[in-house]
Amino acid sequence: LALAESGLENVVSPAGAAGFWQIMKNTAREYGLKVNYQIDERYHLIKSTETASKYLKKWYTEFGSWTLTAAAYNVGPNGLKRRLEEQKVERYYDLLLPDETSRYIFRILAIKEIVSKPGQYGFKLVENDYYRYPETRLVELKESVTDLNELALELNTNYKWLKKLNPWLRKNSLELSEGESLFIEIPKGANQETTALSD
Repeated sequence: LALAESGLENVVSPAGAAGFWQIMKNTAREYGLKVNYQIDERYHLIKSTETASKYLKKWYTEFGSWTLTAAAYNVGPNGLKRRLEEQKVERYYDLLLPDETSRYIFRILAIKEIVSKPGQYGFKLVENDYYRYPETRLVELKESVTDLNELALELNTNYKWLKKLNPWLRKNSLELSEGESLFIEIPKGANQETTALSD
């Protein structure tokens, strides 16, 4: 589903959905993600994936079908409910839906089939073709940061890696209120002596 939504890119849709999972702002906030001028956790790989999972489980409980749940993810649950009521059917395959949503399940199925059996479809992948997420560690920030570039250098990494591993940081600075803290990801080999910033 995430591949169908974004191609696993941190993109923004014309409607304003963002990140791998293409989550709308209101949905993100409803599920506890921070979305403001300096942080947008729709771009946080783990938190957005947990949110998408909760969202899908909620609507699976409501619809009782993964195909309807996926369609609801694409067209919106209220829109899907309305169409089910109007057309007096119960299955995704019996619904007349907008073109994008009517093709959506089949795109997901095609992606799953190809990703599961790449060789069968002419994709000859070798070890170097696979993406490897770098080894990282978490650093807890307990105070505001006026310049993330300077922070990256203090942590013995660079701004490029800091932003690449934390795309949810939307500004070059970070303002934390008193008592607030958050974790950022940095390459594992980066400076381990950051006791002022982490436990």
